[in-house]
Amino acid sequence: MHGIPRNLNGIPRKLILCFSVLFILCVSVLARSARAKNMDSDSYHIQMGNMNMGAGLPSSSGYDLGITGGQTAPGAFTSTGYRLLAGFWYIKTIIPFSFTIDDVTINFGTLTPNQFSTQTNNLTVSAGGAGGYQVTAQENKPLTLGSGVAAIPDTTCNDTTCTEILCRPWTETDKYGFGFNMSGNDIDTSDTKFKDSTYFCQFANQAAGPAETPQVVMSNSGVTRDPPNNTSTAQATYKINIAGDQAAGDYENYVMFVATPSY
Repeated sequence: MHGIPRNLNGIPRKLILCFSVLFILCVSVLARSARAKNMDSDSYHIQMGNMNMGAGLPSSSGYDLGITGGQTAPGAFTSTGYRLLAGFWYIKTIIPFSFTIDDVTINFGTLTPNQFSTQTNNLTVSAGGAGGYQVTAQENKPLTLGSGVAAIPDTTCNDTTCTEILCRPWTETDKYGFGFNMSGNDIDTSDTKFKDSTYFCQFANQAAGPAETPQVVMSNSGVTRDPPNNTSTAQATYKINIAGDQAAGDYENYVMFVATPSY
């Protein structure tokens, strides 16, 4: 983390990433009484069974389906202390939720003024919930010198208008700062977001308080799958450009990615 060579013409920089995963959990149910019967024989044991018109796992070359028909009193029931989802396959998935980042420490090494320096890493999501998922991003503060007396500002792009919400082209080497681009699957490629590889945004700054909230950088409203058929892998590109009078030293910050599934 330290001991990076320094010289008057270059400044070492580091960007340290961390991520967390927010899971939505189902609450187990403890009922006072249950009108169900355990059934046994020499070859089976059915615990709290119920009588249905039909149930099973039919399939063909084009689909797999899990069904239960004729369930008594289906529906969602809630009271103080419990929530019961009865009669339907509310959560049935063979795809576990996972979120990975292939490199969580980004080291820019020595920077040269008026020259772009970039680093990348890959974000991969596997989500089996019917509601899909989203990933948000936020920095704890701008890239800041260890002493706290100097910082590399967040980029405002070529036209000085880009923010954590608005992405704009950033190609001119006399425009300084730190920003990021997203490419790949489940990325917003509209004119105000990551339209192409030249469009960059600032990270929302946690130190700015409620004025800057985490921004969605990946999202999908449906099911995504594990590799090798994964449809939810994106690349984050981090870019820095400094002026010649930028104070020398070791600059660091943290970027936090939060992945949230929806069932």
